[in-house]
Amino acid sequence: MSLQLPRLGAASDSPFPETKTALRDPNGLLAWGGDFNLTRMLAAYSRGIFPWSAAEEPILWWSPHPRCVIEPTNVHLSRRTKRRYNSGIFRITADTAFEAVITGCAAPRQENAGTWITTPLRKAFVALHCGGYAHSVEVWRGELLVGGIYGLAIGRMFFGESMFSREIDASKLALVALCKQLQAWDFPLLDCQVPNGHLRSMGSTSLPRKEFEIRLAEAIRLPFEVGSWTERFQVEARW
Repeated sequence: MSLQLPRLGAASDSPFPETKTALRDPNGLLAWGGDFNLTRMLAAYSRGIFPWSAAEEPILWWSPHPRCVIEPTNVHLSRRTKRRYNSGIFRITADTAFEAVITGCAAPRQENAGTWITTPLRKAFVALHCGGYAHSVEVWRGELLVGGIYGLAIGRMFFGESMFSREIDASKLALVALCKQLQAWDFPLLDCQVPNGHLRSMGSTSLPRKEFEIRLAEAIRLPFEVGSWTERFQVEARW
């Protein structure tokens, strides 16, 4: 590494640095090294730390300031997307096609572009899914998977990782369906990591790191059963 960053130890319980030591440029870069062991991943997300690096890089760990979040009660859809959501042509499910969703999210968004969802990271999230921590929301047109979102739940905190669309607005439909279910389950926040125009248009806001970590600590302490969401997810494709 050309940057002088702390390197994580080989042990899965090797501690992370204090998040206040994260770099300002690039925003939030905290440490490097380690692996995607389940224990390390859960410890990282419980502190608001997440991995994000390209295939040719070592594992990089981040804690950006400010932090992009959506309060599920405040998710927003445009009129056009509401009409699409209410059209009745889409079916919403959860945890029925996790690997297909993460594969869709990992696909390059443009020609010759890479992906930060590397094979080791993908395997780690499949393991988290098998353990009942990682979840997907799928959008179907008939039997065709046209969009989805996946992420990680600890207590009543959901950490959004990535979305994909194969039809217009399909990722938005997945996100709003997720928010509607999180609202019903009293999840106070959906972590979006870093802002972009797509998320801002749907109601995301930014929190200072310290405030985000306070709310995160409160949310992960709230009890919520670990396990599949397939039977528990009750959101209809209606706004």
